[in-house]
Amino acid sequence: MPARSLDEQIDPLRIDYDTLVAGFLGVRSLMVLAKTDRDFFLFSARKSDGPPHVGKLTWAAALSRAKNAKWRDAHVQQVTVLMKLFNSPLAVSSTSEDEDRKCDQLIPSPSGFGQRRTRTVRDPSEGLAGVFWRNFYGPPFIEMFGDRLNAIPETQRRTVADGIVLVEPYALPTDAMTPAAEAAEQQLREVLGPECFYDQVARTMPRRVPDLPHPGALSS
Repeated sequence: MPARSLDEQIDPLRIDYDTLVAGFLGVRSLMVLAKTDRDFFLFSARKSDGPPHVGKLTWAAALSRAKNAKWRDAHVQQVTVLMKLFNSPLAVSSTSEDEDRKCDQLIPSPSGFGQRRTRTVRDPSEGLAGVFWRNFYGPPFIEMFGDRLNAIPETQRRTVADGIVLVEPYALPTDAMTPAAEAAEQQLREVLGPECFYDQVARTMPRRVPDLPHPGALSS
């Protein structure tokens, strides 16, 4: 149940949407949390001076919920609904630790002192940061992968909505970062094409990227 937006309390039975929208318009982002910090939504809009596809919706939930098969089934349905709502070409689901190690990196600071954190891949137009527990690929990525997507075993691949394919290398998000999970992810990268993914060892960008429509074409 929604309980607060940063320091503001929310009555789930009488949500003041006007106040939430006003806050969002002021900073171009909105976070709604449950009673604990484990469960929240964070919606960040694309900024006019930022990369074209960098706006995103982050949904965080307690990791223990993924043990429940009904929750995992509902999770697939909810993610596909959100992808359709936002015309999103990509959604991934993983533990925060696995997401951090694949999507963030430390590079030398321009000042020459210390390091600064940056993204490996800023948005879907730059390709893919890696393979995660659940990888929801929309039409641009399905077209990019082509027949390679069909080469993935059906135990790891399924169509979950019109124009959305889910690739799931292992059963639970807690399996990530184990030797078996690392091997499964590597195998998928090889099948789909390593050139489509950020190279964590060489620290090089994907050489093959999807053809995404300009954000202005998605406004409807």
